[in-house]
Amino acid sequence: MGLQRRRHPERWVIPAVPPTYVLSTAALLLLVVFAFLSLLAPPLPDHPSFPHPLFCHRCSHLPSLLVFSPSVLSLNLFSLFEFLIAIFGLLKNPVELQRNVVAADPFRVPSGGGSPVSDLWGSKQAKYFYGCSNASSEFAKEEAITQPNRYLMIATSGGLNQQRTGITDAVVAARILNATLVVPKLDQKSFWKDASDFAEIFDVDWFISSLSKDVKIIKQLPKKGGKVIGTPYTMRVPRKCAPTCYETRVLPVLLKKHIVQLTKFDYRLSNKLETNLQKLRCRVNYHALRFTDPIQEMGDRLIRRMKARSKHFIALHLRFEPDMLAFSGCYYGGGEKERTELGAIRKRWKTLHTSNSDKERRHGKCPLTPEEVGLLLRALGFGKDVHIYVASGEVYGGEETLAPLKAVFPNFHSKETLASKVELAPFAAFSSRMAALDFIVCDGSDVFVTNNNGNMARMLAGRRRYFGHRRTIRPNAKKLYSVFLNRTCMAWEAFASKVRTCQKGFMGEPNEVRPGRGEFHENPSTCICENSKKESATTYHIQSKIGIENGKSNSTRSIGEPTDNPSTDEESDWRDFDYGENTPLGGSLNGTDQEYNLFIRSEVPDLQEMLSD
Repeated sequence: MGLQRRRHPERWVIPAVPPTYVLSTAALLLLVVFAFLSLLAPPLPDHPSFPHPLFCHRCSHLPSLLVFSPSVLSLNLFSLFEFLIAIFGLLKNPVELQRNVVAADPFRVPSGGGSPVSDLWGSKQAKYFYGCSNASSEFAKEEAITQPNRYLMIATSGGLNQQRTGITDAVVAARILNATLVVPKLDQKSFWKDASDFAEIFDVDWFISSLSKDVKIIKQLPKKGGKVIGTPYTMRVPRKCAPTCYETRVLPVLLKKHIVQLTKFDYRLSNKLETNLQKLRCRVNYHALRFTDPIQEMGDRLIRRMKARSKHFIALHLRFEPDMLAFSGCYYGGGEKERTELGAIRKRWKTLHTSNSDKERRHGKCPLTPEEVGLLLRALGFGKDVHIYVASGEVYGGEETLAPLKAVFPNFHSKETLASKVELAPFAAFSSRMAALDFIVCDGSDVFVTNNNGNMARMLAGRRRYFGHRRTIRPNAKKLYSVFLNRTCMAWEAFASKVRTCQKGFMGEPNEVRPGRGEFHENPSTCICENSKKESATTYHIQSKIGIENGKSNSTRSIGEPTDNPSTDEESDWRDFDYGENTPLGGSLNGTDQEYNLFIRSEVPDLQEMLSD
């Protein structure tokens, strides 16, 4: 019997495949899978914490096939095909891949201003507009309207500029109630613990005399038989309270009690008032409220020292305090450390709602960082040689946060660098007096810039409009958000062009804000007139200065009559409250040597008393 032949299974010969093709095929498969999954995945958050050039809306150094972005991943078949071909070629030549990555144009900030916006230091149209706040002939004199036994007392709230709004509105409220106003009491108990009274910050005698034709004002309640005539009845009115609100809520109490004190008096008067009352607001804010001589003289001295260093200078109101950032709910890419620190501060306010930091930034509700302010100014055309005066509180992150701004603008000044400790000693222990110095310098600057829309920014914006539309730059944060986010993906010239486009309408030009929009203190349109003959700017400036005293009417038209937009009692946010702007850079709040602790506070400020200016 023969041996059975053994059968062997057929063998498949696997051809040798070069490793390059294996890697290329694997890359293709991975990219296809990634592309499919990216269509199903939710978008990554838009945030400046993605600074790498790959995370851009438009990256010029890669094919347009696949665009990595914090907010969108856009694909199309043709561009994907292009990208795969490019990757296939680069995989075959690793040196070329490295060259392409390294050769990508970096985002370089020039030292010069480049092509600046026109009229960088001022507006050519400003000479045709001026402040006009004289009362009309129909506005009755004080003696004709003030009723006996009606005394209105006001307790202001917040920091200097928040209190300034309260003082201004207090005069108008007294006029509405036909009452005698007792000089307002300043906030001495909240976070700032500034013991200054009205007469230590403002010229009280001038305040009373300059408004004598409008409202009767006394320094204190009268006495009878050596005793004060009565005890004030304390109450509070709603925010944005209209004249009818005062007449229905306060007047009946005033008639019965004779003395009423309104507490936490900030933003307690409607934006919508008839013309003569709006003009009274302007007379108070822009003419009656003068700082005391020592404060004004020190502020003027700081301005002269800035002018001695440069013909023109910028004043920057920089708000980047820890408490303010925590309250705003904004996030700036500082990782877990920032979230932990600011989160701990937020816990102080139990009623504070949870906010979406990315949404807040997209909607322009977050202050610009110091670095972003520097980029904004350079893009607008301000060169490295420009001198900047910085009015700021304690900056979150300290010198590390300020370093990018100082690198772009090394001529960096503050009241602490311009004046000696001896010169500042009379003011250093009082936050409101220090804030007044900053206010004076910012008001006297050639250009005023802010990274926020807080009370000081609003008050100065309105004041600079009233006195000649001096250049005032407010960041259009909503539109600038995406430009700053993608700045590493474009050449500097493209970035600067986009910034200048975004800032149109935010440069302090006449008529760039529609009358009636925003807070009246920021946009006092009723008190700004345009001369039809367009006389010289000098004439307007003189008229606005002397018009209050001589009572002459001007043959001009007001550009801001009251609008029909109803005032709303909007929810408060950080921009409505003063906070910490008076702290010296790197210093403590009240000029003492006591270290400021972020997390331990002897007194937790009330939500209504926090975060303004």
